[in-house]
Formats: sequence, structure tokens, C-alpha cells
Amino acid sequence: MSKHPVKQRAAKAATAGQPTEGPLTPEELQLSGRNHSMPLEALHDDITPAGLHYLLIHFDIPHVPADTWRLRLGGAVDRSFELSLDDIKARPSVTMPVTMECAGNGRSLLKPRPLSQPWVVGAVGTAEWTGTPLAPLLEEAGLASDAVELVFTGADAGVQGGVEEPYARSLSVAEAMHPEVMLVYAMNGHPLPIQHGFPLRLLVPGWYGMASVKWLTSIEAVTSRFMGFQQAVAYHYLQGPDGPGLPVTHIRVRSLMIPPGIPEFFTRRRIVETGPVMLHGRAWSGHGEVERVEVGIDGEWMPAHIDPPVGDFAWRSWSMVWVASPGDHVLRCRAMDTSGALQPTEQVWNYQGIGNNMAQVVEVTVR
Repeated sequence: MSKHPVKQRAAKAATAGQPTEGPLTPEELQLSGRNHSMPLEALHDDITPAGLHYLLIHFDIPHVPADTWRLRLGGAVDRSFELSLDDIKARPSVTMPVTMECAGNGRSLLKPRPLSQPWVVGAVGTAEWTGTPLAPLLEEAGLASDAVELVFTGADAGVQGGVEEPYARSLSVAEAMHPEVMLVYAMNGHPLPIQHGFPLRLLVPGWYGMASVKWLTSIEAVTSRFMGFQQAVAYHYLQGPDGPGLPVTHIRVRSLMIPPGIPEFFTRRRIVETGPVMLHGRAWSGHGEVERVEVGIDGEWMPAHIDPPVGDFAWRSWSMVWVASPGDHVLRCRAMDTSGALQPTEQVWNYQGIGNNMAQVVEVTVR
């Protein structure tokens, strides 16, 4: 594992160049071909099928044979050990629905556009994850009194910003000991698909997806802050190329609407018939429970009905009847959570293009 300090690494290294207002680059198109969004019509389902759940792969999908794979837990602990997949499956298990969203969701809508994976709004999904809580494992290992963080390292590796290292992220000891943080080996009742981290991944509910390290190979307790690239350079809120800025953690409040009617193939503009139209979608937040959803019809906001959440860390359904009149209309939706945060109607720009949660816009023609 690379532990070299950030030193002079600029935050601009987390992106592939200066933000642009030009067309999508070949490199962005290549990334978008490797990763995929959740189609918004999948918002109909409480639980997103694995094949429709959003997917982001930073480097290459590693080949990890389950029979020889081992999870190493060590560093500043009283007892280091290794566990096989069968060892982990033999431990007490929990199944939990969790909404996961990529921190870069909405990046392509920013002007100028930071160069990276060009998400629109569909980098999200809710799955039922099965695994074992992390905290008891850490207690069995016995964290040293001077341990400050746990570093989670995956089997995937690559070069970003001129830095070659495996994908690795850290959590503070307090964060890692939260009871909802798990080591998961199943998704929607089946073994983890290889693209989602088989044989084992970390799950950090309520945080953006970068924290839930896939293809997990080791957990190391460290006595100083981890300064790997994905932790200290990437995933920071900042307004220019010089960092470090504020680190990205919990998911900002967000709602999405299932686009009503039918789409025009190329533009995806919606075609809707005159009369009552049921609008519905989902809303979620990592900072508190969603307590209100509003739907905007041509700038006029109206409250929607909201259903109970699917789980403590999962989205909740909302709905509203719109009596559609002939002509062109602009629909929006926005949510508020119990922290008081409300989705903005205009996105505050940031250099890495992350944490974008502005109200969704759906253009509709009613005939």
C-alpha cells in the first residue's frame, strides 16, 4: 500500500484536465462506455435489480478467485488475522436495503464541465446488501489505543494524477465502528456480481459510493491519517485547482422523478397526453430522513405525498397527480431532509464536479 504524503500533489490531479464547455471528449465517452447509470424508469422498484444499479469502476475489474482470496486485518491491532470468504459468511449476517449514489452524479450538467465520468442524474441505485457488521471484527482484532483510522484496500489498481496505487480509502475509528458499516458478500440475495466487488466489498451506508471499497483485500489500522490519492486528493469540494478542500462524505439530499409519458428517442423529451398524470419518484439523503418532497410545474411548487422509506439508509417513494394541459412544460422535483437541507434549483459549481444535487429538470410536451 502506498503511504507517501500528498506533499505538492495538486487537487487538479484528481481530474483529467481543466474544466471545459466543449463537447464530450473521447476519453469521457470511453469512461461512459465502461460505467453505466440506472435508467430512471427503474425508480418504480423499491429494490434496483443488480443489472440496472449504477456502476462505477475506477480502474480494471480484477480477477479474484474466491477459493484463494483472503481478507487480511492487521496494522495497529493486538491480533492480526486472515479470513476466507467462508469464514466471513459463517459470522452473524445482516441484510439491509441501502441507497448508493456516486459522488459525481450530475457532473456532466455543470458548466464548465469537469473532465471525468460524465454522469447525468442516474448514478444511483438501491440494493439489498447481505454481509456481516465490521465493528465486531475490529473488536476481536483489538485496535491499538493510538489507532486513528482504518484503511480499506481493494484488489484493483491503476494510475490517476500520475500516482500509481491500489484503490484505497479510509474511515476514522469512530466512523468504522458504526453498526451499519458492513462487509458484504451478497447483493439482492445473490453473490456479489464481479463488477460490484466480488467476493467482498465494504458498505458504508449514507456515504457516497466512493467509500464502499470493492474487491476488498485488506483492512489496516493506522496511527496517522491515510494520505492515499483517493482519500487526500480525489473526492474533495473545492472551487479551484488547489486543494485540499473539504472531503466528500455523506450523500446530499436528492430526489428524482420517473419521466412521465413516452420519450422522443434522440432527445428523450417526454410526450404526455392531456389530463391527470401520476408523477412519482424517489428521494433520499445521507444527512437525515427525507421529510418533504415538492414538485415544480413551470416554476410553481406543490407538495407531493411521500411513503415510508424502504430502510433506514434507503430511499422513499413520492407521488403527485398533475392535471396536464396542452403545451410545453418544465417539471422539477426537490426534497428536504431533517437536517434542513433543501435541494437547490441551481447547482453550486465545484472543481471536481461532485455532490451535485440540484433539482431534476424534465421537459414535457402535452398533446
